[in-house]
Amino acid sequence: MNEKYDVAVVGAGPAGSASALRVLQLRPDARVLLLDAAEFPRDKTCGDGIAAHVLELLQALGVPDLTDLGPAVPRLQLRSPGGRVVSRPCARPNRVIPRAVFDAHLVSAAVARGAELRRHRVRRIDVHAGGVVLDESIEAAVVIGADGANSTVRRLLGAPDTAPKHTAVAIRGYAPTTVEPDALVIEFARTRYPAYAWSFPLPGGGSNVGYGVFDRRGAGSRQELLDALRRLLPGHEPAPDTVRGHHLPLSTGPRHHPDGRVLLAGDAAAMINPLTGEGIFDAVASGVLAGRAALLGADAGAAHRRAMEHSFSLHHRHGALLAGLVAYPRFLDAAVTAAAHHKSVFDAAVDLGLGRGTAPVGALARVAAAYVTLGLPGRAGRPQPV
Repeated sequence: MNEKYDVAVVGAGPAGSASALRVLQLRPDARVLLLDAAEFPRDKTCGDGIAAHVLELLQALGVPDLTDLGPAVPRLQLRSPGGRVVSRPCARPNRVIPRAVFDAHLVSAAVARGAELRRHRVRRIDVHAGGVVLDESIEAAVVIGADGANSTVRRLLGAPDTAPKHTAVAIRGYAPTTVEPDALVIEFARTRYPAYAWSFPLPGGGSNVGYGVFDRRGAGSRQELLDALRRLLPGHEPAPDTVRGHHLPLSTGPRHHPDGRVLLAGDAAAMINPLTGEGIFDAVASGVLAGRAALLGADAGAAHRRAMEHSFSLHHRHGALLAGLVAYPRFLDAAVTAAAHHKSVFDAAVDLGLGRGTAPVGALARVAAAYVTLGLPGRAGRPQPV
């Protein structure tokens, strides 16, 4: 006999936990099952930066004690390929919280709200007129696939693979040193494909360091990514046993939101910011939307697709436009210069890169003016490696 639930969520990371929290916020008596192949707490390959935008969403969901998870990091520091630098306080401080801590906290909040957490790897989905059956034993009115970049749910739905040009690749490790103890530091590379190194200060000392390329075609080997990290952050070597690699489906690629009783959220829905590789905000925000739509039964899929389009379409269009421009070092030099001279440009860049912001006309005009004023040598076509 199948176990029956109102909503089954596959994947208990930020997207899955947010989905469960939203369902139970709207319907406290709902039967919600959280399934994950891992046991919490567990590590997750990530930069560990938690934007203020994420914390605000979670506060609205009623998640307690978020500020206790990691100290505030007030500044963001960016260095362009040409050496232009901006270092400013963000409008609201971000935090650096190891994902083992952050994700476990969200799962605990969902369980405290009434969700049932079970360690289980989903391998089969059968959709029927009245519900969805997982692995011939778990039945739910609606299933939310929040199982990450390698989503089994997405694959079983028949979604297309993400093309290499819409896939970022990154490595992450933990270093005993810190570049700036009160800032998220990003150093852009001068390469054929957009790429940057990061250093985010950890609670208690040390830093999360990494290097990401925003096009799988330019990623290279693990060793090549480590060498690129060393060039941009000399003296901040990650401990070898902490280095992990992962890939990220960018929001510039096709998104798959079918009708019916199975929804996708977070990385499973290709919700990675193409400018920064940030995925936690989009995971939580899309999880909240999926949780609300899940209560509509057979109409859930169509409702979720409409909600995602309404909430993210403008942000995605602006992000895709700028993602095409950041391949050019001269544009990044101009953008960083404008952000250093104008707080409004800096704030718009933070909102676009870490939240659901857009590119205001005034900010773009200031970047264009900086582009002209800099007078740096340009080159037709894509920039070549140096």
